[in-house]
Amino acid sequence: MRIESVEVLEVPFEMTGFHTFVQIHTDSGISGLGQSGGWGFQRAVGEMIRELSPLLVGEDPYRIEHLWHLLYRARPFRGNMLSSAIAAIDNALWDIKGKGLEVPVFELLGGRYRDKVRLHALIGDKNPEVLAQQVKWAIAEGFTAVKFDPLSEGYADRSMSNLIDSACELADIARQVGGKDLDIIFELHRKLDPARGVEVANALAAFKPLFIEDPIQIDSIASQSLVAKRINCPVATGERLNNLWEYKELLSYGIPIHVRPDLGMSGGLSMCKKIAAVAESHHAGVVPHNFLGPGITAPTLHLCLTIPNLLTMEYLPLDEDRTSSSGLIRSSAVRSGGFMSAPEAIGLGIELEGNVRDYKKGTQKPISKEGQLRNDGSVARSI
Repeated sequence: MRIESVEVLEVPFEMTGFHTFVQIHTDSGISGLGQSGGWGFQRAVGEMIRELSPLLVGEDPYRIEHLWHLLYRARPFRGNMLSSAIAAIDNALWDIKGKGLEVPVFELLGGRYRDKVRLHALIGDKNPEVLAQQVKWAIAEGFTAVKFDPLSEGYADRSMSNLIDSACELADIARQVGGKDLDIIFELHRKLDPARGVEVANALAAFKPLFIEDPIQIDSIASQSLVAKRINCPVATGERLNNLWEYKELLSYGIPIHVRPDLGMSGGLSMCKKIAAVAESHHAGVVPHNFLGPGITAPTLHLCLTIPNLLTMEYLPLDEDRTSSSGLIRSSAVRSGGFMSAPEAIGLGIELEGNVRDYKKGTQKPISKEGQLRNDGSVARSI
């Protein structure tokens, strides 16, 4: 079997404008599908995939590790866009190999470590009443964990006292509604400086979260270490990191964290399986980043089924809305309560609906300064 062609597809998606997919075709008639998680600059990722595609044509798609390094070492530049492009290609190659050998991809990764994967539902609203209803919905649906951002609008210009009190108000509502049997995760979205990050996180720690995520920007691994060691509960970070070597450095600081690799950005299944292993050697949990729909949920599920140090898998309820753009992707991954079981379909178990050529053009949401500036005109944060 040889790779015959590489096709970049732009599939509409409400949250970001469109998803970048790659479909790799072989001379045997088997095609593999992979999605990129580089949602910030989708078209740049697509061009990166096109730039890399000559290295793939004519190659054996089963030589996944060989091809990963061929792509990664092709030129002397690195970063999110390259790792996001390679992730889409890598996931598509695993899809091809699973289909060619007629097994689900998790069987190629060492087989099932567990029978089902625990999910945490992504919820969140700054209106306390709406948040309470979302927590009630999650519990009724069978979820045992939820995640939301407790920082209210205008957080960057609030006094420390106001910032902490408003965050704790939402945290308290979730804890009261959820009770002791619900795990709560607080996502701070890299919004705070170290001083405010430590104070806010320690106030939220009183609500006994499963962990607090990304209190500060990720620019410095050393700074993340110093902040994490001052927070009185587990901390998770890593969704913006690119590869195994960055995660190794992160973990070498002895940060009491869970790691958050993104299967559509951190180099795909090949790299994320290694990241999970390095995390395991540090007794760190894995909580994969996953909010871009069924195309990323599929490889994420296959990884989660096979690793021993999974904590929980992120899950976007929009995945199930067949009237949304998620309905353009047919997936064998089915939620049952707050869990997902191993899919029976071969490969990754995802396919695009309809004619793929309908999905070649998308419109990315324009870059905006809205929400990025403080009242004094300075830049508040970068998401």
